[in-house]
Amino acid sequence: MTADDTDSIGEDGLLAAKLPIVVVSGLPRSGTSLMMRMLEKGGLEVVTDHVRAADEDNPGGYFEIERVKQLPKGDVDWLDEAAGKAIKVISALLASLPSGHRYQVILMNRALDEVLASQSKMLARRAVPAAVDDGRLRRLFEEHMVQIRAWLAERPGFEVLEIDYNRLLSDPEPEIARLQAYLGRQLDGTSMAAAIDPRLYRNRASAVLESG
Repeated sequence: MTADDTDSIGEDGLLAAKLPIVVVSGLPRSGTSLMMRMLEKGGLEVVTDHVRAADEDNPGGYFEIERVKQLPKGDVDWLDEAAGKAIKVISALLASLPSGHRYQVILMNRALDEVLASQSKMLARRAVPAAVDDGRLRRLFEEHMVQIRAWLAERPGFEVLEIDYNRLLSDPEPEIARLQAYLGRQLDGTSMAAAIDPRLYRNRASAVLESG
């Protein structure tokens, strides 16, 4: 493509010509690592630096890249290399993604009782005190997700597919079909389903309620 071709296409045309960045997002402990693992197993290239190693809380790995934390500070040039690939960005940092790219956001939803229980256990294992009580944190999470959905709905260049973590684990095939249709990629659905390990579903809503 020549400089003259670029001028004739214009900025909107160039943006449309770029492959979208697949952004896996959601609250902490909402299934984002699982989704990244499924996408990788399905054949989509994922962007990760492996700095955060797998551990007891995420035996399958976190699939993170440290530079995501620098998005609010303007470290965004690396996103050019993420076109057509998947990155993990927690919902609190979505608003730091710059314009000039197309984004296919996969927004993970999980029962808040399970999110809170999973996060509490993770903090306890690391001997980190909780900043606020569960009741306050639930309200903060609920308010945050309302704000994020409103923000995404108004942002040009952002598409959104919401995936329910609990439904994904109980009946993966329909959710995988939705993912394939949304992404428009020939992903290996069988391998994606095989990436789901029910043994790692350790904070089920029913168990949380029984212990509460």
